[in-house]
Amino acid sequence: MIRYLLYLLILSGPAIAQEAVARFASDDAVQPTDIIVRSTTDIGILTPALNAFVAIHPEISITYEQWGSNALYANSRAACDGEIPAADAVFSSGVHQMVDLVNRACANPYASDTTRDLPPTRVWRNELWGITLEPAVIIYNTALVPAEDAPHTRFALLDLMRRAESPYRGKIATYDVEASGLGFLFAFMDSLEATTFGGLLEGFARTDAVATCCSAEIIDGVAEGEYLIAYNVLGSYVSSVPRQNIGVIHPEDYTLLLSRAYMIPKTATNKQAAAILLDFLLSDEGQDILAAGNLVQRRDDDATLLSESAQRAIAIDPKLLVAMDQHRRSRFVGQWRSTFGALPAGGFLSAP
Repeated sequence: MIRYLLYLLILSGPAIAQEAVARFASDDAVQPTDIIVRSTTDIGILTPALNAFVAIHPEISITYEQWGSNALYANSRAACDGEIPAADAVFSSGVHQMVDLVNRACANPYASDTTRDLPPTRVWRNELWGITLEPAVIIYNTALVPAEDAPHTRFALLDLMRRAESPYRGKIATYDVEASGLGFLFAFMDSLEATTFGGLLEGFARTDAVATCCSAEIIDGVAEGEYLIAYNVLGSYVSSVPRQNIGVIHPEDYTLLLSRAYMIPKTATNKQAAAILLDFLLSDEGQDILAAGNLVQRRDDDATLLSESAQRAIAIDPKLLVAMDQHRRSRFVGQWRSTFGALPAGGFLSAP
């Protein structure tokens, strides 16, 4: 039997940045080694994999802390500098932030037959590994958006936003690049990949698009009709909790594929146990469990039928350091603010 305890953190203040904490342990465990895993992945989505792990490895228990990507990056930097205790593993969708941490010599190297089998886009310097494969998708409310309006490419989305007297004014949502590390990464990759990026920003401004921090908030907003269309939403979160009236589109011009990055901090207390967890998550069994939770998209069973050329993996490599350059980031965020306006106290961005 697996013991799984979850409690939400309701304290406030800078010292408490976790969104929730859970503990995973086997009843067969006798004085297990407890490892601390800090991650941006929702606890509910990763629970099957962690339950399976502690069942196979009762000698290891897990304290799992769920964080926002920006807060997790700040925490990991502080731990790297010796200011606070480090986690034993850090696992984040803010892949550019993870590359930066490795570049700052914050990671412990590790290699195994399992990690060596990863494609080059999912490993860097034997210090950072891509665990998942998740698409950035467009979603829409199927009850309120006519089928002919559902945008299967970015060009089609631009056409919708250019309509006079558009019914989509104030009804299109995306991530806030200042509040969400994942949102920044997707938008930044769009700016490198797409000739449509400038047009998208113009369209967002024209239609009073809304930007906010969180996947669940965006997805629920589309399901409830608060928004009609949402752009660059992480597809695994859409699929993890079925909702009525949600249509999912993998853009046919290209679909970004994210691999959440796993790092063993150099100052971790239990590096060996963290490496055992890494190998499990990358094993066939671990990947099957993650695929069942929609955290791994597989080409052989992908119902989207996207061409291979349209699937653009975000490579875990030094090119992502460009996204962390302060001057370039400031210019990018300034461009974003000119589209969506300043962030008010309530946490939302909206066009003026």
